Amino acid sequence: MLLFTAQIVAILSVLLLAVGYLKADLHAASARVFGLIALCVVLYLMSGMTGPNIAVHYQLDFGRWQPLVGVTSSSISGLFMLYCFLIFQEAHRFPRALAAAFLLQVFAELALMIISLRTEGQGGSLFNGIAFVLDLMQLGFVGLAIYWTLSGWSADLVEDRRVFRWFVIGVQGALIFFVLFLENFVFDDGAQAFVGVQAITVYSIAALALGMLLVSMKFDYVSLSQAIRKVTERESAPTESTNAPFDIDGFNVAFREGFLYREAGLTIAVLATKLGLPEYKLRAFIHQELGFRNFNAMLHVYRVAEACEILSDAKKANLPVLTVALSVGYQSITPFNNAFRELKGMTPSEFRKQALGQLG
Repeated sequence: MLLFTAQIVAILSVLLLAVGYLKADLHAASARVFGLIALCVVLYLMSGMTGPNIAVHYQLDFGRWQPLVGVTSSSISGLFMLYCFLIFQEAHRFPRALAAAFLLQVFAELALMIISLRTEGQGGSLFNGIAFVLDLMQLGFVGLAIYWTLSGWSADLVEDRRVFRWFVIGVQGALIFFVLFLENFVFDDGAQAFVGVQAITVYSIAALALGMLLVSMKFDYVSLSQAIRKVTERESAPTESTNAPFDIDGFNVAFREGFLYREAGLTIAVLATKLGLPEYKLRAFIHQELGFRNFNAMLHVYRVAEACEILSDAKKANLPVLTVALSVGYQSITPFNNAFRELKGMTPSEFRKQALGQLG
């Protein structure tokens, strides 16, 4: 009865979270993907109510729809990967290779489940080998999601989103990863230990979803990042009096005219030290006053702007593009080309040809 109650609590909490997210921003791609994840999680929880360990009057029977329910559950990892990419890699396009891999995994899972249903689970070694590869793909998807979540944390200038990375996405990713690992690689389906893992999973999802729901309800009244900021302000209060007033003009003098952006591997922590500012103040300034959501995105803007000046200079027409990239702060040609193409819609060489052609 306790397990059944936890399943109901988890299902309702997940659905309410999805409704709240979609209501807040229905047109956002991340909101729609989160809605799909919520639906898949609900079906995963419901599929756990079909086993023989569930009391007869609580059991569900999906019948011929079981493969479809199963494939939605196995789609959670790929959808979670897409969700994290949309939230934390917003300036980039989702890699086509990953999209193809995700679609391949989903359709292959569906095919295997249909075959398993018709052969009563006697698919042979080839069947088991394909299933193993698909399980590895799911782990890879979650691993990528966690990597994207954590790798951009230091450069993220949106304070609530920085908190969101650690307290929500990180926990979600860890839970999905360990559930996949335990269910697919450690315990056999139907074993008593597997049943125990499923029960722990249900309790974990219920606690996580309910906690997220309560936190999201409180965010309208008390922002977690604001509370953290108050603590930080108290800790840094003794040194703040030594910092001079800071504005956009002062930043441009120090950062642009001082060419600080040229420093290879520059981080916001290093820049804050150079400017004599607390890091949290610099984050807030760049986000709120300059309008950047990511520190690296700001660096690209300043570096590409100077690169355009160099590439447009007829006197420097023979200067190699690699030299231009290194002179404005990049450590190699690839990130320079990617950033330039993202901002200008063309490669540095194409830009130079166009700019010098107009001069001629």
